[in-house]
Amino acid sequence: MESIQLKNLTNPDETRNLPKTQIEVVDFGETTIMRITLQPGWQWSQCVKPTVGTESCLAAHINFIVSGRMHVFMDDGTEKEMGPGDVAIIQPGHDAKVIGNEPCVVIDFSAGKMYGKPST
Repeated sequence: MESIQLKNLTNPDETRNLPKTQIEVVDFGETTIMRITLQPGWQWSQCVKPTVGTESCLAAHINFIVSGRMHVFMDDGTEKEMGPGDVAIIQPGHDAKVIGNEPCVVIDFSAGKMYGKPST
């Protein structure tokens, strides 16, 4: 393995486009990093669920919110709103939506291999 691996999210290894959702992924083998840009009006259950086919998001996330705001609703009833500078660990079993009229840009350090792909 190289002692330094470098990639840039402006030239991703993979781009996934879903309604109101752009997912840019850089792949380092076992580690993937993705930048997710969610447009105003985005909600996981409306924009991602039809593609992945699960009742709620089953991805575990480690997220850094770059810009915009997001509200996360856990299946157990827990809710949190997050915004720029926030770092969140989100367990599987949730829905989420963008709050306001600004896109929400998120860097995700854990779910890049599966997020936005049909479940198997």
